[in-house]
Amino acid sequence: MTGRDGVPTRGERNNNPGNIWRDMTPWLGLQARDPAVEARFCVFDSALHGIRALCIVLLNYQRLDGLKTLAQVITRWAPPAENDTGSYVTDVERHAGIGRSDPLNLEHPEALQKVAKAIIQHENGRCVYGDDLIAHAVRLALAH
Repeated sequence: MTGRDGVPTRGERNNNPGNIWRDMTPWLGLQARDPAVEARFCVFDSALHGIRALCIVLLNYQRLDGLKTLAQVITRWAPPAENDTGSYVTDVERHAGIGRSDPLNLEHPEALQKVAKAIIQHENGRCVYGDDLIAHAVRLALAH
């Protein structure tokens, strides 16, 4: 799991391929870390727990916030004040094979897996995680 220059990406290094920001959420598998080394992002004990957390965040966007399309979900995930959200939506749309304005139901494992994998691809420039690992994380998130 190394980047183009032989160094793992931040998401890979932190077992946090969605690059979830550190907050007060007591995520399963969240590791203590030195804020001097990684102050902004969560660090997980395994990629499984990091991908599970990514999926739970996406599910909460639908369950709690009522977001119904890929564009709405990605705009929340990567807000314009911090990201080129339009490019992010286009990239995830392409990798997931889901239209930006199509109805999106992340309670369906296949849809959640496609969106999670596309976010991982966008955040890291690639996805080094196998479909079986992502599917396992999706199942754990849906059971949460």
